[in-house]
Parts: sequence; structure tokens; C-alpha cells
Amino acid sequence: MLVLVAPGQGAQTPGFLTDWLALPGAADRVAAWSDAIGLDLAHFGTKADADEIRDTSVAQPLLVAAGLLSAAALGTHSSAVTAAGAPGAVAGHSVGEITAAVFAGVLDDAAALTLVRRRGLAMAAAAAVTETGMSALLGGDPEVSVAHLEKLGLTPANMNGAGQIVAAGTMEQLAALNEDKPEGVRKVVPLKVAGAFHTHHMAPAVDKLAEAAKALTPADPKVTYVSNKDGRTVAAGTEVLDRLVGQVANPVRWDLCMETFKELGVTAIIEVCPGGTLTGLAKRALPGVKTLALKTPADLDAARELVAEHTQA
Repeated sequence: MLVLVAPGQGAQTPGFLTDWLALPGAADRVAAWSDAIGLDLAHFGTKADADEIRDTSVAQPLLVAAGLLSAAALGTHSSAVTAAGAPGAVAGHSVGEITAAVFAGVLDDAAALTLVRRRGLAMAAAAAVTETGMSALLGGDPEVSVAHLEKLGLTPANMNGAGQIVAAGTMEQLAALNEDKPEGVRKVVPLKVAGAFHTHHMAPAVDKLAEAAKALTPADPKVTYVSNKDGRTVAAGTEVLDRLVGQVANPVRWDLCMETFKELGVTAIIEVCPGGTLTGLAKRALPGVKTLALKTPADLDAARELVAEHTQA
């Protein structure tokens, strides 16, 4: 069984959209999306530097656009997928959940990009209230690390599994963490994000996102949708949308998503552009499962072979 996954914020790098825009029809599609949301996605995906695309209001729609573009090229986008190429399940990490909602047929491209644009702006505004950030803890015992983070006033915002927890809070709290790591943690790595996402610092964004969601009419998922709120599968489009709204201020449980993949019988995982983060976690947490990250169009042939091997008509 194939699981199609979409990465979250921090996966972006300067110029990562360049090669994808050279595919037939891709530039026109991205131009239409850019006009619809008032953001020049092509510019930010090709010419902008790391600081520019670190901006939450830019990074989030850029990541969703990249995921949709690469999935369409692969043939696993909801509008292009064939019965023989349909993934058995889809999921996304943080903002990648909006991308996954399109893969599942819950939202169309236009609705997803409109929602993520509002999400990015609302979360950027919430992040501007206090200087906050996120850092990944590599190694250590999860229970020990979580207790240590709480002692420092930090939130375990991402429980990623495979020995990785992401802490979020003020820059002062993160500096204290860097000086006082939990027992067993090998390294603390600052992330390329501009706020303490999935914490109480994002509470002001929830109401704004809920208002934006009122204008949308979600469909029920056509394939199994795994929510990173708790790793549960969600069968109703309205519940998917509700979870997308509330999730901005609640922890990501990617560890539980991977447990669900295992229970569903996953045999392969493809991570859409800019892939690498989630397949890296899967390699450590799901031994024996084949993984492939879509980084450039050069990865498409290998990805199509994996789709053919791990899906059924």
C-alpha cells in the first residue's frame, strides 16, 4: 500500500520550484494560483532568498503549491489520479495537511490555496506578537524530553517519532534549551520557521482561519485521510476542515500518523516536493517500507515505478 505525504514548513529552500516550473503547463498553473491569492509564487519559488521564503505568509502557500504541482506531475493529484495509481492513504505534516486534503479530494486547488494564504497571514500575525521559534531535538527519551521542555516553559509542538521532537516557544526559552538539553539528546537544531507554531502562541490565528473555512464546502475524502492531530483516519470532509483549523494551535503527532500507516499495511511512502523530511523519519521509524522523496522532476520516473509497484487497480 502506498501512502502519499506532504511536508510542512521548514522544508523549503531557495530556488526549489525552478525545475518544476519547466514542466509543460506548470508555469501557467502557478501563475493562475498566484493571481488568485495575490502572491507571486513563481518569484518566491525561484528567485527569493532563504529569509524571504522563511516568512510564514510566503512559505505556507509556496509549500502547498509545490506539493500540488509535483503530485499532478506524478499523476497522484486528486484531479489526475487513476484507479491504478491511487494512494491507499494520504497525510500531511502541519501545513502539509492542506496539501493532503487536496490529494484526498476534500478541497480543490483553489480552495486549498485560498485557505493556506489566509492561514499563513494569520499565523504570521500571531507570530509577530512575541518573538518565538522552534528547534528540533535529536535523540533522547521522549518522556524525559517532554518533561524537560515543560520545565523550561516550552511546548513539544511536533512529536515526529524516530527520535525527534520539536520544541516551540519564545527565543529566550529556546536559548535556555540550547544551554540545558534534556538528558540523552544529541543535538538541538533551530528550524527555518518564523514562529512557535502548534502552540498557544498561535491561538489568535484559529478564529481567523475558522472564519475563512466558513466559505468552503469540503467533500468527504476519496482515499484514507490520516490526521496529524492524533493519527486517526477521518472519513468526513467537514471534520477534516475542522481539524485543519484547530491544528494551528495544537501539537503535530506525526509519530501517531506513522503508527497508523503501519496498521494500514503501508509498503511504500512518497513525499511530494520539497520532499526529504518525512521520508527521513519513515526510514528510521518504518524499517522495510520503501520511501522516495520528490525533490526535482528527475525523481518522477522512479516515483512512478513505486506507484505502479505499490498500488492496485
